[in-house]
Amino acid sequence: MPRSLLVIDDDRDIRQVAKTSLELVGGFHVIVADSGQRGLTLAHEARPDAIILDLMMPDLDGRKTLAQLKRTPETASIPVIMLTAKVQADRQELVGQGAAGVLVKPFDPMQLPDQVCQILGWVPSGKDEDRSDAAEK
Repeated sequence: MPRSLLVIDDDRDIRQVAKTSLELVGGFHVIVADSGQRGLTLAHEARPDAIILDLMMPDLDGRKTLAQLKRTPETASIPVIMLTAKVQADRQELVGQGAAGVLVKPFDPMQLPDQVCQILGWVPSGKDEDRSDAAEK
């Protein structure tokens, strides 16, 4: 069964590119939310394996959404990767607030699944099968 990811971003194009990349290239099951509030609801309902969360969103921004996710027992253990265009200023601060890591926009859709796996310490989809096939030969 593929790992599930929740992508929370107010930009429809970013959501669609991330979803397509993570599903087709990475083999993940992807759920999307267009706001922090909707993301909180989906995180509680779906309990994804990880969350990719945009930093800059109207109303409930990424920092506030992250804080609520980490305060709530049902979602506190879900790793959250922040998505931002502002790299240096935010990386240490966001990790200090509980983020597992930071991805930078614009991202390369072909690299996104591997970047997510690297941050989370997951084996990219297909890589473990390749190793077991090679060991059998």
